[in-house]
Amino acid sequence: MRNNKNRILSFRVQSAVRIDELLRSELPRALGSPVSNSKIRRLVVAGAVCVDGRQVRVPSFSVRKGGSVSVSVDEEKLFFEKKPDDIAFELSPSDVLFEDDSVIVVNKPSMFPTEAGMVGSRDNLHDAVVRFLFAREKARNPNMRNPPYVGIMHRLDRETSGAILFTKTRAANSPCHDMFENHTARKTYRAVSTDCGCCFLLSEFPFSFAVSFPMGRISPKSHAAKWGKVSTGGVDSLTEFTVLGRIDAGGKKAYAVECRPLTGRTHQIRVHLASVGLPILGDELYGGDDSGRIMLHAASLSFPHPVTGDDVVVSAPLPPSFGVFEGAMN
Repeated sequence: MRNNKNRILSFRVQSAVRIDELLRSELPRALGSPVSNSKIRRLVVAGAVCVDGRQVRVPSFSVRKGGSVSVSVDEEKLFFEKKPDDIAFELSPSDVLFEDDSVIVVNKPSMFPTEAGMVGSRDNLHDAVVRFLFAREKARNPNMRNPPYVGIMHRLDRETSGAILFTKTRAANSPCHDMFENHTARKTYRAVSTDCGCCFLLSEFPFSFAVSFPMGRISPKSHAAKWGKVSTGGVDSLTEFTVLGRIDAGGKKAYAVECRPLTGRTHQIRVHLASVGLPILGDELYGGDDSGRIMLHAASLSFPHPVTGDDVVVSAPLPPSFGVFEGAMN
């Protein structure tokens, strides 16, 4: 067991250095355990670091030669890692929706993160794609030693399933980044929403509407990240929705919804649907009923090919839990 009381660690700077770089080299030595870059950044931003007796909250802050640095560390909190209920997953050929020499689009399962994030040892889809491509190439070329390059261009939340694109060459990164940044890559999602006082009269289907407002973080830094409408400091967000019909979701009043985000903000679809009284089933953070998973699926992705410019349209089949869509009443 680690001592749950704060330790004050002190360092004397031998030459001018950024505070995060100093901690990156000194903390693991002082604590006897590796400390990730993200945790070092959180320590600084949280106000746990002082330089010459003054609190510093900027990771890039430069400490002069001879400066004195102290860090207040709660080891129990620092080294605690939440163990999420991620599934075990290995990519198979049937999960590949589109592939050529430049890009690969795969069908992401729910309950599996896109990337490792703060927990470096946590399995994730990016690593699964690397393993899949490496194993396939090694079978063709047993002398292959280095794993292939795979670039992350966009992300899906851990519980969201569906189509997601990775690059296979660095040359494809810039055009792919641009198509997501400029929204020439279009995504269509399917969601199951429960009715929590919807402000629309959903009696005729299909029913279309749009939600647009500035979004920003509305939860404290120490709480789970939650986003919503803000009056200052937000970024524009826009999603078009079509309610396809009513469905039976375990006896709950629910709707099958097609979602077309035209901007790419964190939790955008989830926040927009919750704002009109239609939170996604399973999205308890934004008012949805418990369902085992957030019922949101990236059903299709269309984009201009990064090399040829040709239009590419890729569809991801709905997972079994979305069979309720077949019962939507028009």
